[in-house]
Amino acid sequence: MYAFSSLNSKKLVTSAWRPLFLIPWTRRMTMEIRIDTSVSVRFKPEDWLKPIPIADCFDKPRPIEIDLGCGKGRFILARAHAHPETNFLGIDRMLRRVRRVDRKAVRRGLSNIRLLRVDGYYAVSFLIPPQSVSTYYIFFPDPWPKKKHHDHRIFNREFMDAMHGTMTADGVFHFATDHLPYFEEVLKIVGRDVRFEKTETFEPCAEEKTDFELMFIDEKPIARASFRKVS
Repeated sequence: MYAFSSLNSKKLVTSAWRPLFLIPWTRRMTMEIRIDTSVSVRFKPEDWLKPIPIADCFDKPRPIEIDLGCGKGRFILARAHAHPETNFLGIDRMLRRVRRVDRKAVRRGLSNIRLLRVDGYYAVSFLIPPQSVSTYYIFFPDPWPKKKHHDHRIFNREFMDAMHGTMTADGVFHFATDHLPYFEEVLKIVGRDVRFEKTETFEPCAEEKTDFELMFIDEKPIARASFRKVS
């Protein structure tokens, strides 16, 4: 049903990561096809208009955590490595980023990662099944700083409704941004929603800090907040 396959094939992984200059030109196209279709943690739904049974996409049933806007993957790769007891779904709309994370996950043998290339707002609103996600990580979403673009921001009432519906009874979400006015706006939005309460703020370890955060860590303050679904 889904376009991903097992990471158990050591032979495929080894050949996929053999440097190109060591492989004859006549074999390169075959190798590249095998990277994309035979060894991958990406999956593509058959139907983009209804919820995906994401639990079935993983090798084993475990709690599911979603990195919404996984970017270049530094966070989700480190987190998945440190927590093999958890399944992680990375979502990003940029193909280049998804491919990059895919290659790294395969190379590191992280069978508890799956990747979905789609807009995060759409995924939460239409593709994530009800009461299936234990944790959302929403790190450094586009703040759309110009006032005329504020409607493009991910946090609004409809997004809160969708996220609440997809979270488990004790689900949490963690938010981080370097744009302090946006941070204050999100605090107001969540503060008005009685379905969530503030909880202990999540602080990533050094290995889990995103590439974006590392780029600006010495230049801008990082604001963080975490919220729990009220049972």
